Amino acid sequence: MAKTLKTLGEDVWRTKVEKVNGELFALTYGSIVTQLCRDFNNNYAKVNAQLDKMGYNMGMRLIEEFLARSQLGRCRDFRDTAETVAKVAFKMFLNISPAVTNVAPDAKAFSLVFDENPLAEFVELPEAARRRAVGSAAGPVENGDAMASAPAPLWFSNVLCGVVRGALEMVQLQVDARWVSDVLLGDECSEMRVTLIKVLEDEVPAGED
Repeated sequence: MAKTLKTLGEDVWRTKVEKVNGELFALTYGSIVTQLCRDFNNNYAKVNAQLDKMGYNMGMRLIEEFLARSQLGRCRDFRDTAETVAKVAFKMFLNISPAVTNVAPDAKAFSLVFDENPLAEFVELPEAARRRAVGSAAGPVENGDAMASAPAPLWFSNVLCGVVRGALEMVQLQVDARWVSDVLLGDECSEMRVTLIKVLEDEVPAGED
């Protein structure tokens, strides 16, 4: 199945996706992050939250394009979801295929490890943006005031967590998606942890404006 999904992702990228200049794409995203840092006075917790919210709304819309171009049906289980996200979705939209690792024993959580990340192609974070409290990770936080006062680094590619969260919610999978490591912060790899919270009823999410 994994090989089939890998082939599908490559075929869709090659034949059905309109290509954009990778360098321009990276620089455009970088300028957005830079402006958010200015708007929030380098409060990286707030910047992370805004990137996640932006990605969430993008994911809710991209899922329709994904389903139309891939012609895939409903995944059998959450492990199948992991392989589909890694080998088809990321390949389709970013031309990368992160590795699926650290699958939980109950198969309700997995990690995506990125060997490459086009969003961070030309990025080097300042020291202030790399500082973090022990155990800090990106992800949506309900209490905005508490989040704003908590020490946090800049999770530069946090928009991707939001995209995963929003897209999966549209297919009735409520998940938590957050970075647990990032090479931009000096870590050995960039790892996103995705955890299934619950399977939703067949209803459309309200969205995050």
